Amino acid sequence: MSYLPVTHQTRACDQAPDHSPAAASAAPSPLQRSTSLRIALLGYRSHPHVGGQGIYLQYLSKALVDLGHEVDVISGPPYPELDSRVRLIKLPSLDLYAHPNPTRALKLKHCLSLADFYEWWSKLSGAFGEPYCFGRRLVKYFKQHNPHYDIVHDNQSLCYGLLALQKRGVNIIATVHHPITQDRDLALAAATEKGQRWLIKRWYSFLGMQKTVVQKLQHVITVSQQSRRDIAQAFGRPAVEIHVIPNGVDTNIFKPLAGIARIPLRLITTASSDQPLKGLSVLLRAIAALRSEFPELQLVVIGKLKENGETQKELQALNLQESVQFKSGISNSELVEQYAHASIAIVPSLYEGFGLPAAEAMACGVPLICSDGGALPEVVGDAARLVRAGNTDDLQQALRDLLLDNQAREQLSAKGREHILQQLSWDCVGKKMERFYFQVLNQQQDDPISNRELSGEQVQNAYD
Repeated sequence: MSYLPVTHQTRACDQAPDHSPAAASAAPSPLQRSTSLRIALLGYRSHPHVGGQGIYLQYLSKALVDLGHEVDVISGPPYPELDSRVRLIKLPSLDLYAHPNPTRALKLKHCLSLADFYEWWSKLSGAFGEPYCFGRRLVKYFKQHNPHYDIVHDNQSLCYGLLALQKRGVNIIATVHHPITQDRDLALAAATEKGQRWLIKRWYSFLGMQKTVVQKLQHVITVSQQSRRDIAQAFGRPAVEIHVIPNGVDTNIFKPLAGIARIPLRLITTASSDQPLKGLSVLLRAIAALRSEFPELQLVVIGKLKENGETQKELQALNLQESVQFKSGISNSELVEQYAHASIAIVPSLYEGFGLPAAEAMACGVPLICSDGGALPEVVGDAARLVRAGNTDDLQQALRDLLLDNQAREQLSAKGREHILQQLSWDCVGKKMERFYFQVLNQQQDDPISNRELSGEQVQNAYD
């Protein structure tokens, strides 16, 4: 008996080409009956305010329940914001990044749990242990409750626990948005002291686990062709065994707002402060160079300014303290209002595995200037002004051109919105994901013995 997709209304995106390797070898199954799948989505930390991974879980889970599937999200804290039809299963951790005094977070009862102790010791010693500890708690949950899911889909925890569950016969799929080796390498390049480089390498020590897991999982998804190439190079998994399904945008929320006028000379960007990968420094230098020509230029940064960090020092050095404001912890509706007020959005990232802020800005009809870092050209197509990543002069010129050309801004606004509606809405992406799930399940029934044999050695060492 084959697994077959739930019947639903045909949309224009159904005919969009699927560039994943799976599509080349697997024809769609004929629709003979409806099947509602039980799906678990995994995230070691999943609140939308802590990064794009939480946004991914929020919207993918909603898209899948809209298609008629039963979806649970299994997550560590901070927990996600979910549709009311999606069940949240909480796997509590010490959540040390939210603790006022992490050194005192460990209590006597926590010493009975290797996951708790390892999480605490990792934080104190400069490492990032949350993904590994999430994997231990995940395996414990499955052993205690023995839940049945047709698909268990991980959102870049890439923990050893996935291999343990796969060895137990669970159908595991993992999304790798981009290899975090990119973040590590850029951070190392920006480090100025030997001690800084040691701390960076220590923090990113979880990458050894991720590489092993990516190599041994049966099914891996990524969000762009660029990320597919980067994962193959960084983690040693053949590109032909990595399937491409893009991220999506909720076009019902991220949309132009009638009645809100754009503020002249108001710019907007999304960037985590003091993360070189996001290219905020490049944007700040470009704005500083334009101040004599546009003295009223203002920038809103969706992100948090780290006190006494490198970005704050640069703002002072460039005399931009009064021209740049940071907004963090805002809701989606508040973010859309910020986009509605802005005249131009900028994504200056040095590298993006996908680039969700670019897609959200275009969905809101904001004219976009975007670097060519990573997958960004794939995401924006011809609906944004592209500049060379890391090039301040390019960005400065693009800003000047758009600030002086109302017609060009209007054209980019319309093209951006239309591009997202046609290519990257979540209803389209949800259907692509559903189709891949059924391909996986049909393949499993045709060939129940995996072609990716597991020795189990690292799983055994980590979890037994």
